[in-house]
Amino acid sequence: MNLSYLALFIIISLGLMVGRARFKGFSLDISAVIFIAMLLGHFGFRLPSEYQNIGLLLFIFTIGIQSGPGFFRSFRQYGKQLFIIATIIIASGAAVTLALTHFLSIDKALAVGLFNGAMTSTPGLAAAVEISGSPLASIGYGIAYPFGVVGVVLFVSLLPKILRIDFKKSEKEFTESVRQSYPEFIPGNFRVDNPNVSGKSLKDLKFRTATNCVISRVKHNGLTLTPSSETILYAGDVIRALGTAEDLENVKLLIGPETNEVLELDKGHDVQWILVTSKQVINKPLQKLNLGANYDATVVRIRRSGIELRPMHYTMLRFGDRLMVASSKESMRQVVKLLGNDDKRLSETDFLPITLGIVIGILIGMIKVPVFGLFTFSLGITGGVLAAALVLSGIGKTGPIIWSMSSNANQLFRELGLLMFLATVGCEAGGQIAGTFKEYGITLLLAGAAITLMPLVIAFVAGRYFLKMNFLTLMGVITGGMTSTPGLAAINSQSDSGIAQVSYAAVYPMALVLMIVFSNILFKLPVF
Repeated sequence: MNLSYLALFIIISLGLMVGRARFKGFSLDISAVIFIAMLLGHFGFRLPSEYQNIGLLLFIFTIGIQSGPGFFRSFRQYGKQLFIIATIIIASGAAVTLALTHFLSIDKALAVGLFNGAMTSTPGLAAAVEISGSPLASIGYGIAYPFGVVGVVLFVSLLPKILRIDFKKSEKEFTESVRQSYPEFIPGNFRVDNPNVSGKSLKDLKFRTATNCVISRVKHNGLTLTPSSETILYAGDVIRALGTAEDLENVKLLIGPETNEVLELDKGHDVQWILVTSKQVINKPLQKLNLGANYDATVVRIRRSGIELRPMHYTMLRFGDRLMVASSKESMRQVVKLLGNDDKRLSETDFLPITLGIVIGILIGMIKVPVFGLFTFSLGITGGVLAAALVLSGIGKTGPIIWSMSSNANQLFRELGLLMFLATVGCEAGGQIAGTFKEYGITLLLAGAAITLMPLVIAFVAGRYFLKMNFLTLMGVITGGMTSTPGLAAINSQSDSGIAQVSYAAVYPMALVLMIVFSNILFKLPVF
């Protein structure tokens, strides 16, 4: 009787129990599963490779679907600076690995495992196991991982004390830079006083183009309504505009002076947040919906993944966007119906995007590309599935298929896949760990520590002294580049501003992708 499934869940259960244990604030969490599996694998436990493959596919695909929008948005929004530091961290870690492998004659698969363990990257380990087909990658990961976690925490905890960093000063610098780069959207009320404006419609005035602001209310003869592009302004009217402080100055020049007069909406009009869940409008620009002409409705704000966007005619709607819409109550019902506003859709799980996305990724991974006649490069299953998930989630929708998953479903599939993967590769690694230690001894521990520490030092020097980055922002970039959540927690314990978390979230998706890419490159280098 095949009891492999029983062994699988025994290993996962024991690993989760050990992972919950904490020592002075540290815990192995879900990664404890691989250590339990290695221990049992040393005594002969083995699991079918199918568990590993299925777990790998689920884990990598859900990582890509979750990271895709953030990966592309982070690069566009935060620009080259954060991407440069993330690349420095991972490239320098790969370079140190390459050097140590050459001088210490470490097995290639073992070295790629050390690289991922030192950088605490489970997705990178998945890539290493898939491309090497060797349990040595898991052994290297298991050896380097503990110091990878502890090393980052010690670095971000001790560095501020050594350099005597003033956190209040860093927070103030960050606040000023954010205010300049990403000004807050604020409302302002203005009285129509310009005779050249009186008697003209918002369309004729090209109000949005001229001011970069949106009008949400117009008060005329004591009655406050939501405007459309055909709304005509008259002398003495009062409008409410929404934009940055600088943009509101443009409104003042075009319309007239600011006023404290209150604009209470008429009972027949309404302003509310609407959730975009209708397939009919996803991936369509606001201009194509023509809400103004069809419903006399105005989109005042757009909130996407916690970020507020300026509503422009070319803004493409995404599944899960929240739109603040102003219109008459009668029209509001039609707008709500058009956009969806169905909270249940956010928690539903559609299996077709998951299965079809994985199929597309596997096919992409099978493509082989010759590189200068030296060797053949392919993304493999890991890289192919990740690339497909990133691109598809970035696209958002293809025909009737929405390439997204609810956060709860994503977390469930991601952790299930990861648990199956870690349990299987851990058992395989356990069978060879004794022989590996006998051959290399403490050398592997020291090599893993070097791979962890060198990128931290190099990235800090580059970010602090060459790119002149804010200290807290840099610490967030470094912990994100190392995919170290414990490291982020350590820097957050010293500053409750949340500044490090912003840059961590921006870099983390990049780091996930780069670790997989560099793991492939390291293993396939002919000189490695």
